[in-house]
Amino acid sequence: MIEKKSPNLIIIDAKGQSLGRIASLISYYLQEKHLPSYQPNKAGTTMVVVKNLKEINFKGTKLKVKKYFRHTGYLGHLKEEKLEFLWKKNPKKVLRMAIRGMLPKNKLRDKRLKRLKIED
Repeated sequence: MIEKKSPNLIIIDAKGQSLGRIASLISYYLQEKHLPSYQPNKAGTTMVVVKNLKEINFKGTKLKVKKYFRHTGYLGHLKEEKLEFLWKKNPKKVLRMAIRGMLPKNKLRDKRLKRLKIED
C-alpha cells in the first residue's frame, strides 16, 4: 500500500508484498518517474519510507534456493550465502541490495539510495 504525504515523501507498506515487487516500486519512486518533471540525469529529492519490512512474503522455495555471491578479492574466494540466512541476519540489507540492483548503474545510484529509509 502506498501513501503519498507529498510529492517529496512516499510511505510504502510492505506487508504481504513480494520482495521483487516492492524493490521495483521503490526504485521507480527513487528515480522520480512518477513526476511529470522526470529527468534521468537528476538525482531527485523524493524520500521513500518503507514500513513492515519483516512481513514480506516469499513465494515457493525462494528462501532456500536463492543465493547471493560476493568476492573477497583473493583468488578462489568467491563466497555465497543463501537468502534465508541473510534475511534472518539483516532484512534491511536484503531489500537495499534488491533496490540497488534495480536502479540504473551510474553515479546517481548511491545518491538515490541515500533517500531511502527502512523502518522495522
